[in-house]
Order: sequence, then C-alpha cells, then structure tokens
Amino acid sequence: MPLGTLASIVPTTGPPLISLYNLYPAATIIGSPAQGFSSGQAMTLMEQIAGRTLPAGTGYEWSALSYQEKIVGNQMYLVFGMGLLLVYLVLAGQYESWYTPLSVVLSVPLALVGPASILIALKIDANLYVQIGLILLIALSAKNAILIVEVARERRLQEGHSIVQSAVEAAQARFRPILMTSIAFILSVVPLVLASGAGASARKSIGITVFTGMIASTCLAVLFVPSLFVVIQRYEEWRMRRKAPKAAPVAAE
Repeated sequence: MPLGTLASIVPTTGPPLISLYNLYPAATIIGSPAQGFSSGQAMTLMEQIAGRTLPAGTGYEWSALSYQEKIVGNQMYLVFGMGLLLVYLVLAGQYESWYTPLSVVLSVPLALVGPASILIALKIDANLYVQIGLILLIALSAKNAILIVEVARERRLQEGHSIVQSAVEAAQARFRPILMTSIAFILSVVPLVLASGAGASARKSIGITVFTGMIASTCLAVLFVPSLFVVIQRYEEWRMRRKAPKAAPVAAE
C-alpha cells in the first residue's frame, strides 16, 4: 500500500533537540547579574518577570548553582554560626575553660577584613563560592590564633609568667611558624586568583576570598590575638578569685 494513501508528508521546521526537565518540555534560560547587583537580586527579578509574562500552565524551576543558592538561602548565616560554635566547643574541651577559647573565636572576624574590602572594591557579589571561602577562613584564621593562645596559656599556667609577658612570649615564639604556614598557603591559592577559562569565575571567587582573608589574618593575628588573650585571661582569673572561698578567720586564744 503506498504510504501517500495514509499520510501526507509536509516539510516543516522544528527544534533539533527537545529538552525535558522533570519530564516536562522545557527551555533553558541562562543569565547573569549586571555589575553592582548580586545573584540573589537577579534571581528575584527573573521570578517577577516570569510571574508576569509566562502563560497559564507554564512554570519555572532553578537548576545548577542557582538551585543550590535558592535552597540554602539564609541558612548560610546559620552555617557560619555553627562553624564558630564548633570551634568554640572543641577548644573549650581542649583547654578545659569556657573563657580561653574566646581569644580564638573573637579573632576570626579579623580575617573578614581582607575579603570584605576587596570584594566591595571589585564589586563581586557574595555568591556561593565566596561563602564557601568564608567557611574555610574560619578554620584557617582559628589555626593562627590557636598557635599563639596555646603557648601563652602554657607560659601562664605552667611556668607562672605574668599574663602580659606570656602573651608577648607567645607572639614572639609563634611569629615564624605563623608566617611560614600562612605564606605557603597564600601562595598555593594564587593559581585560583589568576584562573582563566571555563569555570574561572568560581575559582576566582574562592581564591580571592581565601587569599585576601589569609593576608588579613596573618597580619592582624600576631597583633590582636595576644591582646585578646590578656583581656580574657585577666577576666577569667578575676572570676576565679571571686568564686574562691574566703579563708575563715582564726579565733585568738
């Protein structure tokens, strides 16, 4: 039977590939925020445009990095807080003190001075990769502070030096190890800062964040961590003296 008796063949045009998303026919739209605007603002604007212009029965979904950013949302602030809390609790168990770990935790924001100034100057939004770099900085900046606090605490409690002398000796003793480890790490992330090609934006975001954060932490930790140790150690010992039971007066015979 001739095929022409059952169907007619008409040349037409159509897409060479029909893509599906969750088994629905879909079209992929790729966009990026304009300079000076964050990815969150761009996503909110696209959602508003889609709500106004898409016909009935048509929806939209985020994918890839935008999907991850949408799910995380404001949970990143919770992640920052949990990271600091983990550092604090681990150090509290190691030092057997609720006050000494504050010398380390309070020094962590010093590492944010570098990324904050550079990212604002370069107008780079705080995307997911920048946030990952900030989480990494919590551990790296805490490491520099731990090196100083550990020695200062040993000088004070075991050798009986004064608080100020213990802090100064700790800063002097740990100055070279901090510089050596920090410079080695800073140089190791230079390829990320100078990345090019596919995926360079993500690598640069992490690289610039960690690079500038470690420079700020290295330069400021040696200056501020000993001062924080002096203030907190004095407060801790003052609290211990107040809680110590007073000796009962001896009655004269």
